[in-house]
Amino acid sequence: MGLKDQIESDLKVAMKARDRETLDALRMLKSKIQEQQVALRGKEGKESELSEEAVQAVVSAYAKQRRDSIESYEKGGREELAAKERAELKLITAYLPKQLTDDEIGAIVARAVADSGAESMKDIGAVMKLVMPQVKGLADGKKVNEIVRQKIPN
Repeated sequence: MGLKDQIESDLKVAMKARDRETLDALRMLKSKIQEQQVALRGKEGKESELSEEAVQAVVSAYAKQRRDSIESYEKGGREELAAKERAELKLITAYLPKQLTDDEIGAIVARAVADSGAESMKDIGAVMKLVMPQVKGLADGKKVNEIVRQKIPN
């Protein structure tokens, strides 16, 4: 069963269980996937379907939006809204692949720093260019950037 099918199946289960929070989160996620599907069909034709990687990218982007919202709400002192976003993010991350730990990211970054010959912060772009394809969908870009900044010699 593909990710899109899993989300639709879980949506039906949430409807039957009358689980409002889960239902709202999954409906929004399904809507985001359908938006991408419509955009793809506009480009490639009526029979085009989103690939599993494209669906995964939509879920990742939606999770990132939730993280950004949590950060904004916390800065604005809106803890009740941040808590709601955290609960939604927890549901969404269940559909993402297991995220890399800081140590795993650090190892990838260390190899990239060595491979690129980075000597100062001016070389951060070259390191990020090597790291991001390896961690795509497996780590948040902000976290990767922080680790890269720690690993590059000043």
